[in-house]
Amino acid sequence: MENDELSFMNEAFELAQQAYREDEVPVGAVVVLDNKIIGRGYNSVIRRSDPTAHAEIIALREAGQTIGNYRIMNAELYVTLEPCLMCYSAMVHARIVNLYYGAFDSKTGIFSTGIFFDIKKIFNHTINAKSGIMLEATSKLIQLFFQERRGARVVERGGLENR
Repeated sequence: MENDELSFMNEAFELAQQAYREDEVPVGAVVVLDNKIIGRGYNSVIRRSDPTAHAEIIALREAGQTIGNYRIMNAELYVTLEPCLMCYSAMVHARIVNLYYGAFDSKTGIFSTGIFFDIKKIFNHTINAKSGIMLEATSKLIQLFFQERRGARVVERGGLENR
């Protein structure tokens, strides 16, 4: 594994830990252009009352603002959890070149669920993807979060969290 990959994934992991501290699903993301982070984000759907406030979307928004363009040509995105369809689609629109992710998401991940292979022909841009970066650490953080929530009997009712 290249040193830069690990360094940028560590930045994303720190953001995931911030989401964890805020009782959000612990996912962090960074957008990198020319070996420099231009966008950061972590899940904050609960705090923002925004179902689109995924780590990747927030990082892409900040990156676009940083460079003054919604097309973030030649950029890479590092995220601690496999992206969902919404986030992957946003990456396509932004023209992200490389995607690096840690943990797999068998419930909503674009690759693990197989949905990507059913719909890839509709995308007009191809993103190179590499999985398993810091797999053990990213997986453990997600597992810990959901174990703690199950132990506290946290459930969603009527779209509102019962904490």
